[in-house]
Amino acid sequence: MANEDPDQQFLKSTAATMRALAGGCQHQVTYAGTDTHIGESDVRLPSFPPTATPAQRASMRGAADGAALWLAHHNKKTHRKLCPSLDGARAIFESAERARVEAIGARQLVGVGANLEATLNQRYESRQIEAPGSADEAGIAEVVRLLLREDLTGAAPPQNLSMVLDLWRPWVKSRAGDLMQELAKNLEDQEKFAQLSRQLIGALESDLGDSSSDQDDQSDSDDDQDDNGDSQSDQDGEQEAVGEDQSDGDDSQTMDDTGDAGSAEEGDMADADGAEDGMSDGETPNSDMQGHNQDRGAPTDAYKVFDTRFDEVVDAPDLCDEEELIRLRQMLDRHMENVTSIVGKLANRLQRKLMAHQNRSWDFDLEEGILDAAKLHRVVTQPLSPLSYKQEQDTKFRDTVVTLLLDNSGSMRGRPITIAAVTADILARTLERCGVKVEILGFTTRAWKGGQSRELWQQAGKPPAPGRLNDLRHIIYKSADAPWRRAKKSLGLMLREGILKENIDGEALLWAHDRLLARREDRRIMMVISDGAPVDDSTLSVNSGSYLEKHLRDVISYIESKSPVELLAIGIGHDVTRYYRRAVTITDVDQLGGAVVGQLTDLFDEDVTQRSKRVA
Repeated sequence: MANEDPDQQFLKSTAATMRALAGGCQHQVTYAGTDTHIGESDVRLPSFPPTATPAQRASMRGAADGAALWLAHHNKKTHRKLCPSLDGARAIFESAERARVEAIGARQLVGVGANLEATLNQRYESRQIEAPGSADEAGIAEVVRLLLREDLTGAAPPQNLSMVLDLWRPWVKSRAGDLMQELAKNLEDQEKFAQLSRQLIGALESDLGDSSSDQDDQSDSDDDQDDNGDSQSDQDGEQEAVGEDQSDGDDSQTMDDTGDAGSAEEGDMADADGAEDGMSDGETPNSDMQGHNQDRGAPTDAYKVFDTRFDEVVDAPDLCDEEELIRLRQMLDRHMENVTSIVGKLANRLQRKLMAHQNRSWDFDLEEGILDAAKLHRVVTQPLSPLSYKQEQDTKFRDTVVTLLLDNSGSMRGRPITIAAVTADILARTLERCGVKVEILGFTTRAWKGGQSRELWQQAGKPPAPGRLNDLRHIIYKSADAPWRRAKKSLGLMLREGILKENIDGEALLWAHDRLLARREDRRIMMVISDGAPVDDSTLSVNSGSYLEKHLRDVISYIESKSPVELLAIGIGHDVTRYYRRAVTITDVDQLGGAVVGQLTDLFDEDVTQRSKRVA
């Protein structure tokens, strides 16, 4: 433990603190994506960058504290019973509940309040809220959360939003000032707080739905709450049933308030596509906590896909024009100037290993060939003996193909994807010189919000448990038979802004695995380079929280136990050893080149050792 990496110690202590603050829960904690997700028995916190700043560390603590407070002070049955059915009303209702549970923690523990404040500052560092009159329901929901936080804890709003909240404060107070005070008095009573929140919705936005009926129901409840409790529950149950049909993934607990804590620096890779594709937390299909994924109905173990018509396997040059490919390759070359020498030395070490494995043997005492100088003394000692010759015979080196499967998710942006591209480039050149073929593949999705698959699902009436609900994009940067000189421009595409989105690892592994099985080489090796667990908010919003992760485990188990393909994995700032039998985790992307080369070197060393034992 004394030699454990500081980042790993930080993540372990953060997870332990979260469980303790939640009241001793035993939820499994993972780090992936850019938001927080709470499942039945697991919590997914944002991915942790290898070179995190103090602000990002505080933001990570805040995300963990927020999840813990939700687990400790939130009753899902009460929430589900009183939650409005329409999306806009639900967003405000859940923002109010979020402010309530966080206010409880901030009041009790000063440190928790500071962590939550750091998370909010990170979230709104580059995000703005529209002024009154031009904001949509999502904007109003954020305003409600921030103003409630201010009333409940006395904490100042994020600095970037101070001016716009000065405009919102009188707008809200004039409509619901008394209700805000009542909410502050009922902080510990979730049911009463929820009933007041429904009145708040009606006061702020009567066109959000549920408002007039909510107020009538509330009046009846105030007059004779005991008599009408059952009818109120029945009505809310009917509203909930309607809401499940109308909602857009409202049955997953998702908190997207961590900003870009999981993303790395972008350098000079900014591009016009960034405005279209975006990666901020607000772009996820579900903002904040939307429902409860564990109450989605009877779970199904079989992995399925809602629709595959919009999936694509595309060659890298087809995703942009020739001129841009050249520009991106030049950008990659500039980045390679700083790391080429380091990775190059490691690659040369691998080359020496591979060449050494092409062991040569000699046949002695032959009648023809090369004169055996070691036995020339026989000319004097045994003049009648014939001269001895020897002949060199090459030991067959197994034909080998290596597939590099690169995670092209949004959290890889910046330095991680740059180092991954540089490593793939140098490794392709090195192995090509050794006669080992290399295939370089990437996996991501075509859209952030589920794309055309999700639109089709909505048009079909949003059937429950649809399975994978996004459009896959699998990219071929370099095929195994293509020489490096022809594919080198394609590798620069990884630096194109807008390419990196979400990651569905299980299907990507199957795709790369099937490509390897179609090869004729004797030995097939697949190396996966990723920075976290599979994350696709569109899919996870309408399935169980572990849906993609379970499928990934099943795929890995199949490949490792039943397939001739040898599987390796390298996790960047994320422990992948719990998924893969042969894996290594690195905390700094600068270690990636050494990890790749080291893993391959060990693999070839083991192969030679095993073959030597068989020969012996």
